[in-house]
Amino acid sequence: MALYYLETSAAVKLYIREPGTAQLLRLTKSRRDRFAVLSVTQVEFRSAVRRRQRAGDITQDLAATLVKRFAHHLEAFFLSQTLSEGVLEVSCDLLDRHSLRAYDAVQLAGCLVLKASAPKEQTVFVCSDDPLIQAAQREGVEVLNPAAAE
Repeated sequence: MALYYLETSAAVKLYIREPGTAQLLRLTKSRRDRFAVLSVTQVEFRSAVRRRQRAGDITQDLAATLVKRFAHHLEAFFLSQTLSEGVLEVSCDLLDRHSLRAYDAVQLAGCLVLKASAPKEQTVFVCSDDPLIQAAQREGVEVLNPAAAE
């Protein structure tokens, strides 16, 4: 059994078809594995959906549906990692070691804190952002880039 930690670039792929969607959909069919997101992912997810709506890639109705579906899955499907003081401290440490955007450091920190709280569980950081993938690998985290597999 594995614990897949979905960074926002990966979580979006479950709702909007883009490179990596097929692999993630196959992955989530597993009854054995668990899937986690950081609680702040809801903010980044909504931002990604609304940006696509404003760009004309998706309709306003579809955007509203996706936001509602994600909110439901946040309660019913995903393990939600809280944005704690510990996550923020690790985020700051990551920014000292890696060239990351703030939210990316927070996402990786959430995964690291979750991994530390369940050391016997295989934790996999699922992400499609190359600089963030490289930082995660340097931190010793197993990484899956669903877009690279297609």
